[in-house]
Amino acid sequence: MKNKIFLYIFCLISSFVFSQEDIEKLKLESDAFVKEGNDLFEEKKYADAEVMYKKALVKNPGNKKAIYNLGDAIFGQGRTKEAIAKFNSFNKLTDNKLEKAASFHNIGNAFMAEKDYQKAVEAYKNSLRNNPNDEETRYNLALAQKFLKENPPQNQNKDQDQNQNQDQNNENKQDQDENKKNEDNKDENKKDNEDNKDKKDENENKNKDEKDDKGDNEEKDENKDNKDQENKNDNKENQGEQQPQKGQLSPQQMKQLLDAMNNEENKTQKKINAKKAKGQKTNQEKDW
Repeated sequence: MKNKIFLYIFCLISSFVFSQEDIEKLKLESDAFVKEGNDLFEEKKYADAEVMYKKALVKNPGNKKAIYNLGDAIFGQGRTKEAIAKFNSFNKLTDNKLEKAASFHNIGNAFMAEKDYQKAVEAYKNSLRNNPNDEETRYNLALAQKFLKENPPQNQNKDQDQNQNQDQNNENKQDQDENKKNEDNKDENKKDNEDNKDKKDENENKNKDEKDDKGDNEEKDENKDNKDQENKNDNKENQGEQQPQKGQLSPQQMKQLLDAMNNEENKTQKKINAKKAKGQKTNQEKDW
């Protein structure tokens, strides 16, 4: 039993050692393909270089150099989207800032070729975050920003157009609301004017009625005054005997005056008659 266990452990150790040797061999073979690919890349034989890099990845899928250089070879053939995918895969495998900076730089170049200047600006900025001293990346960033300013994204133009249209619609709606408000105010003012006119007409009619009533009342008062004056004059005529006018004698006073004059006249006549009697001779003889 112990011999079987020992044999099993020995087999595992042998397998492990054999596996490690194979892995190292595969890595060496992978690196060799990478070197061949680099030579072809230098000769600008990008398609042949791509084949070598892919062979390197078959031997060792985790070969970062093969992934990075494969991205360059694909980019050299103008397949920018595939190249960007390879560089993004490389960024997930490395923590080295300089390697990330170089990969983001290449991503920026690929987006520049795509004329996607906004994403190119973002890629160059990520490159500079990992390597702030890379002057080439800084230059490319300035160039991308210039192109972005001169050629804004279509979506941005669309958004701007939509925003402008929305602003225009809002402005038109505001103008319509303002016009409607003015129309409402106009109608309201017209109604107020009509109400004021009606009220004015009503006041004029009322004033006219009051004036007519006042005229009637004045006429009535005048008639009343005239009637009162007539009644007063009639009373004065009826009371004329008792109420002498100024500078005239009443009938009673005239009667008294006439009586007094008659009395005086009688007295005077008596005196005259008395004097006549004294002047005549006395008749001694009887007439019978």
